Amino acid sequence: MARVLSDEARDGNLEGRALTLAGGADGPIPCRSAHGNQAAFAIASQGLSAVTDAFLFDCAGIARARPRIPGLRRPFLSWLHGIEVWEGARADHLGALRAARVLLANSHHTLERARDLHAGFEHARVCWLGTEEDTVPAVVDRERPPTVMILGRMDAREAYKGHRELIGAWPRIVQAVPNARLVIAGEGSDGPALQQLAETSGAAAHIEFTGFVPDDAIDAVWSRATAFAMPSRGEGFGLTYVEAMRRGLPVVASIHDAAQEINLEGETGFNVSLDEPGALTDRLVALLRDQDLAHKLGAAGRARWRAHFRYSAFRERFRPHLARLVA
Repeated sequence: MARVLSDEARDGNLEGRALTLAGGADGPIPCRSAHGNQAAFAIASQGLSAVTDAFLFDCAGIARARPRIPGLRRPFLSWLHGIEVWEGARADHLGALRAARVLLANSHHTLERARDLHAGFEHARVCWLGTEEDTVPAVVDRERPPTVMILGRMDAREAYKGHRELIGAWPRIVQAVPNARLVIAGEGSDGPALQQLAETSGAAAHIEFTGFVPDDAIDAVWSRATAFAMPSRGEGFGLTYVEAMRRGLPVVASIHDAAQEINLEGETGFNVSLDEPGALTDRLVALLRDQDLAHKLGAAGRARWRAHFRYSAFRERFRPHLARLVA
């Protein structure tokens, strides 16, 4: 959203500024940080209502800081993102979203599930997300063992992204593809437990944890992968799926969440049932054994990314919603 605002500001269509809860630096639009202080963020948001016509919030938690000063309330846009608006959603999060003039869901799956659970989302519309770039990363052409990568947070409170399923499948995969490797990138509170699980695996020598990967090193990790797998049960969209497509990798996801909307079965990869024994293993073995199949699905994924999920595609989807907000 910040990049779209920057583009609109450059074209003289509006003036924008950014307020972040943590981090942040001035770019094309001025940026102010609350340095992790939620109260300071909320107070700053109220203050900005005196000089701002409309607000954009990127999730329900942040939208709680919407301006509420009588006479200075402003229309705002916010997003529905998967698990934060499904089962167990907080009442204050839901209240903030219902008050949005423009309410966007990151997928049809997210919106339909939210509407099944909660009232007040009749005005929501779907706007798929996208990568932050239009460019394709340079391909590193080198010999590499057949490698499956998963990139995602490892949160003990959630534990739904498929790390355990991949670790559990790996001994059988190594039996079928002896030099196959599993690279687990990222960090989180569930990391130690997952590493312990991997250490007890019969394929422990074939499983690698990278830990946190900084932005300037992530391309090197992606370049090692033959396929990307995140057989999750709880993705509202799955940005890492489209990042993998951008890099020409086939995707293995699940049938249990929004992945089927993003990753097309048999075209850009596979979506497996985690309740079907062996389905995940069989699909990964097929990709690791058949380089031509992996390349074919990866090329189709990149074409789908170009058509629907690059930054320019997101910008064109988002602009009409921005126009509705500021009209």
